[in-house]
Amino acid sequence: MVQKVDRILICKLKFYGDVLLTTPVIASLQARYPQAKIDFLLYKDTKAILAADERIHQFYLVEKKPGLFATIKNYLTLRRELKKNRYDLIVNLTEQWPIGALIASLGQSSIAFQREKQLWNRLFTRVTPMTGTHIVEQNLSLLKGIGFTDSDLKPQMQLHYRESDVQALLALAPELKQQPYVVIQPTARQSFKCWDEDKFASVINHLHATGLKVYLTCGPAHSEQEQVQRIATLCITKPDTRFAGKTTFLQLAALIDHAALYIGVDSAPMHMAAALDTPQVCLFGATNYKQWRPWSDKATLIWAGAYHPMPERKDLDRSQKYLSWIPEHAVIEAVDAILKNENEQNNEIKIDG
Repeated sequence: MVQKVDRILICKLKFYGDVLLTTPVIASLQARYPQAKIDFLLYKDTKAILAADERIHQFYLVEKKPGLFATIKNYLTLRRELKKNRYDLIVNLTEQWPIGALIASLGQSSIAFQREKQLWNRLFTRVTPMTGTHIVEQNLSLLKGIGFTDSDLKPQMQLHYRESDVQALLALAPELKQQPYVVIQPTARQSFKCWDEDKFASVINHLHATGLKVYLTCGPAHSEQEQVQRIATLCITKPDTRFAGKTTFLQLAALIDHAALYIGVDSAPMHMAAALDTPQVCLFGATNYKQWRPWSDKATLIWAGAYHPMPERKDLDRSQKYLSWIPEHAVIEAVDAILKNENEQNNEIKIDG
């Protein structure tokens, strides 16, 4: 167990959602070592999702630069900067060998997950086996290697945004304050995670019929914006697409946080909705939903495997839309159940008040 800890470095080099899923580790470390400064090493792009998290003292950024020389230069610059901080604890949640070598070169107390290759294990002061089913549980299990118990762990995800993010949305859509709305993000980086466009249109038509406004969102990629526009044209009443591909991550967080409901597929905004405690319906296909489902009691998960056998990971065909097996009525029924429950709870609050 690490005794005196005044400076901590967390390393996680992966995608936006993966970085957000480490926030329970941040919370657990902060609770155990309230006086410690916590730094974070991550890809430059993914800083955006934690940019407003005041628990992070300093970000250190790995840039995906072309060419071996540029990459080596970036790592050497990082090493010089990190070496100055004399970390009492380095928590490595990433799997890249160059990061493992970088951590080892710092000569400071570190912990990582144990792997079969002993060369990897020798890069760190401590290694510990990964346990747990969900990725949040797995991330937190790393801390058990330095003496954390279950009662020390803080499993709640957190996502912070700024008032300026809210104001940026209101400047474009003042009605956000006045009308209940639903956010739907139908896109994902990989097409095999997407649902049929006509089925999304049916869900949107149903939401419009109940009196709810719908905002369709997506990432900035041109293909995602085209996908959103195709869905919009299939709807009886076109949903609002003004935010599609136009928001920052934290503006999208503010939009989701104030929504009555979020609907989406297996992608980063699904984890954002979970961190913000926004009710959601999420659709999963051939990915491991037990590991990657939304970490939230307010999430309803619909798995394509309940309607048709899903392939094992080694047999995954990334050109196929596995979510197509999910019928639109299943999503509509889940949406209605959540909205009914939320309305009943709101009425109870009003009566109690």
